[in-house]
Amino acid sequence: MTQVAVGARLHFGFGNLSLSHSRLYGALGVALDAPRVSLSATPADSVDAPPAIDSLTASVCACLGVDGVSLTLESALPSHVGLGSGTQQALAVATAVARAHDKGIAVRDIAPALGRGGRSGIGVATFEAGGFVLDGGHPTARFTTDRPRDGDWTVPPVAARHPIPDDWRFLLVVPDSEPGRSGDLEDESIRTAVERADPEIADRVSGLITRRVLPAIAAGDADRFGAAVAEIGRLNGAWYTDEQGGVYRPPVGELVDSLSGAPAVYGAGQSSWGPTVYGVTDAAHADAAREAGRAALDAAGIDGDVRLVSGRNHGARVDGEVLDVTANRA
Repeated sequence: MTQVAVGARLHFGFGNLSLSHSRLYGALGVALDAPRVSLSATPADSVDAPPAIDSLTASVCACLGVDGVSLTLESALPSHVGLGSGTQQALAVATAVARAHDKGIAVRDIAPALGRGGRSGIGVATFEAGGFVLDGGHPTARFTTDRPRDGDWTVPPVAARHPIPDDWRFLLVVPDSEPGRSGDLEDESIRTAVERADPEIADRVSGLITRRVLPAIAAGDADRFGAAVAEIGRLNGAWYTDEQGGVYRPPVGELVDSLSGAPAVYGAGQSSWGPTVYGVTDAAHADAAREAGRAALDAAGIDGDVRLVSGRNHGARVDGEVLDVTANRA
């Protein structure tokens, strides 16, 4: 039996959505230690998997040219809340099926065939090796407003990766509200945003990345890092205002405003399409940050889940060992 486990990820936003620039997208985000997806697999003559991942498992088996697999899902990430469930789950299944059949794969190579890495490379990069990641985006002329068909792209290269300091913590506030956009609705929203995107916003984001985000993560300065990624999130929201009903999708705006005023939270924003709200803090302020998260939900009159998690500076674990991406084998 092969077991694969990997944590969630946060998506802080894109570097560019304007067709006026030569590179499109270019995402930044971090790997989290929790929550996690964990699953196990054994070889089989047909596909035996839980309904939620039955179709995905069948697609993986077809890609790898194997007859089947018996797959058990021990824990799953919540779907479409901004924590990267789609990519982490798809790559976990692919890795488990490959190892169960003693096949070597590179997750970066199989991801496009599974529809992953079509815009953001953060999910693939954090599955591979964790950490803070800035990806290089795609050539604008290749993608334009429409994503190529599954399998017709390569995952964006990692432009920068830094370890997340051990004492940093990430507050996760997940309100009980509608899930974030996915599938065709997400594609249409991104297409519309790209068609209308102001290139000047991308110029401002670029300056924030080079002059604030990268120096802060390299120096281990959680305060400056949090403020910088929060500002990037606000600028990204300006691209999506018409698509999600504001700079943040409701009710995220209320939660971000509340957390932004909490001294223990260095910066807050919306991860991907939400509704997960993140806050950057550290171990010394973890309890106060957690209380700020609960207070934000109470002030908004919303139920939800609040937790503090650490960053993750390694890739997925396969049979208890960290994934070795250099070996071209899970």
